[in-house]
Amino acid sequence: DVNGETIAQAEHIPVHSGVLPWGVKGALKHINKKELKPGDAIMHNDPFIGGTHLPDIIIFSPIFFKGELVAFVGNLAHHVDVGGKVPGSLTPDATEIFHEGICFPPVKIKKEGKVKALIVTGCMAERYKDEILEEIPEVDEVLGTTAYDKILDAVDAALEGNQEVILSDIDALPLPETKRLVTTGGHFAYLKIAEGCDKHCTYCIIPKVRGNYRSVPMERLVNEARELAEQGVKELILVAQETTLYGKDLYGEKSLHKLVKELCNISGIRWIRILYCYPEEITDELIQVMKEEPKVCHYLDLPIQHANDTILKRMGRRTTKQELVHIVEKLRSEIPDICLRTTLITGFPGETAEQHEELMQFVDEMEFDRLGVFTYSPEEDTPAAGMPEQIEEEVKEDRQAEIMELQQEIAFDKAEDMIGREVLVMIEGKVADENAYVGRTYRDAPNVDGLIFINTNEELLSGDFARVKVTGALDYDLIGELL
Repeated sequence: DVNGETIAQAEHIPVHSGVLPWGVKGALKHINKKELKPGDAIMHNDPFIGGTHLPDIIIFSPIFFKGELVAFVGNLAHHVDVGGKVPGSLTPDATEIFHEGICFPPVKIKKEGKVKALIVTGCMAERYKDEILEEIPEVDEVLGTTAYDKILDAVDAALEGNQEVILSDIDALPLPETKRLVTTGGHFAYLKIAEGCDKHCTYCIIPKVRGNYRSVPMERLVNEARELAEQGVKELILVAQETTLYGKDLYGEKSLHKLVKELCNISGIRWIRILYCYPEEITDELIQVMKEEPKVCHYLDLPIQHANDTILKRMGRRTTKQELVHIVEKLRSEIPDICLRTTLITGFPGETAEQHEELMQFVDEMEFDRLGVFTYSPEEDTPAAGMPEQIEEEVKEDRQAEIMELQQEIAFDKAEDMIGREVLVMIEGKVADENAYVGRTYRDAPNVDGLIFINTNEELLSGDFARVKVTGALDYDLIGELL
């Protein structure tokens, strides 16, 4: 699904590809990550994860994967992105690689006169604004994380030949008056309900580049959701650095449950999915809304990061192992068919073999429906990066592989348990050259979870909902037939 022209532009670096229609994360499931080396490229056509393109202008959004920079640049003709993989901090070696154009193909493209302007945005732009202009003089504009509402100003300035950094207060909350352009295919959309974070986990840089936690006013979110529904969106996916704290800064109390109830009243919205829930912030009111409102998917994403109390404390997390067990048991007791996704960090500084085994046992006992594991990556200017007893990369990766092997068994068993069940499926698209469609159940968030393949001769459209009986399981995915 990658066009020949783009491959030719990147022929000096190895290319890894996967099942691209479901995004970079889906493709990475099919890539042996141990084969990735500095200088390799990942190519994709997912408009949500990559940059954005305008005629003759590249807006470049750096993305981090496994703690290292994966640079994606929007291709003008086909929106296929090319990325280089380099160390996560802007070290002299990294900037030299950037400047040579090996891992920064936009520079080469601009030098060749194929684009008129190069604009850098996102967390890296906020953090390394001065270094970017100094080390990569081909960049015209640098846009901070809270200045995205000034993108048109940046474009105008770049086309006039200016070179500048455009920043806003790190704790500002841009509230553009323009309507959202849905770039996720039309039938689902992400609704960002807050910006920033107050937690200050020791491994995380987000508070420094995204600011303190600040909620988007509820009336604005409801209006935005209503406009999305009018454009054909049927699934809202609520996101933030932390969703469960929503409203505390504006209304004096956690108000996610109130927001969800308001969103449920919008005609056209069929599913509401909640991601990035801090376990300790999940309220009884939120659980009750999930039980009462049929539009709310019985699905929660609650990153827990670890299960050993010592490691959790060193991470700056607010829960203990026993509290995590209690939260999971409560959710499953109150909502028996709930699907729980979590993420873990392995190889955190000081993690012993015994603590890793404790985490393994926790995963085995909890049997999360969905689980991802990341190796710890030191983030410059965070407390954890300066902690003693940093773990060797090979040890981190071995521990990651052990947890994922265990989780694979759990996930495959859970997929088998779905056989015979009747589920509501949102159709994502048709399988090429086959009488089959691919879709998602309430248990599957786009780009990160599994899929269900439906064999049928009937004509279905992306965004349709269909009742399906599960007839088989294939690893993380399901197979079904229309009812």
